[in-house]
Amino acid sequence: MLRSLKEMERYTVSATDGDVGTVVNFLVDDEHWVVRYLVVEIGGLFNKRRVLVSPVSFGRVEWSSRRFHLALTKGKVADSPSVDADKPVSRQHEREHSAYYGYRHYWGASGRWGVGTRPSLLVDGPGNDPPAEQPEKSGDVHLRSAKELLGYHIQGSDEAIGHVEDFLVDDETWSVQYLVVDTSNWWFGKKVLVSPHWAHRVSWGERKVYVEMSRRTIKNSPEWMVTSAINREYETRLYDYYGRPGYWENDGRSLETPPPHHHSGGGPGVTPSSRSTESDSH
Repeated sequence: MLRSLKEMERYTVSATDGDVGTVVNFLVDDEHWVVRYLVVEIGGLFNKRRVLVSPVSFGRVEWSSRRFHLALTKGKVADSPSVDADKPVSRQHEREHSAYYGYRHYWGASGRWGVGTRPSLLVDGPGNDPPAEQPEKSGDVHLRSAKELLGYHIQGSDEAIGHVEDFLVDDETWSVQYLVVDTSNWWFGKKVLVSPHWAHRVSWGERKVYVEMSRRTIKNSPEWMVTSAINREYETRLYDYYGRPGYWENDGRSLETPPPHHHSGGGPGVTPSSRSTESDSH
């Protein structure tokens, strides 16, 4: 299911033995366009600090009550390394984070999460043999603050299209499937969806995302309303319009899976973690 990342801000984070903090931001991998971490504020009035929580840690999510349940204790989260999410997070910090929790690295293989598409595969255990890591590019930082990315301008092949207002994220893989682009500066009240994988360049200095599509092309794309569900039929029309292959054709999930759709807020029921209920197939 696709969910608004902005709507997940201020969700409560609960450990196995009680509430531990509140979501204040997210870190997005701008190379693979995956949400790698929640930035969680923990502590009391005079000792607040921020820590990273990976989707690998999720036990289940209660969308209706806006709550992430972790398969961790309060003490484990409280003793985890602090982070300044306003600064680039180094690979070394990620190594320390993974080592502290005993999780395998998500990088070094071809999948979104190591060898697979879902974070549950990084939980240490039988059948989760670590992939052989590839040499990394020194100084290559790919984690970006979601709050920083909001407001970035989308630059088309001819004219500006709008600015990033939100992200729609798959709540199983934590992949960013769409940037929600506000075009109200030139097309009153209209919002369009653009896959981040259609961008050919992101300029952090200019705060711009460049796409090889004209303003006219974007304007004539299948209309999307914020209150409308995003089902596979709509996505197929969108991808066919742009002449792009559907991401679902190679995402490692069965085509028999119900098509994802968008909830702008908490939906009914409880979504269990893929850790205990799902496995990857290729």
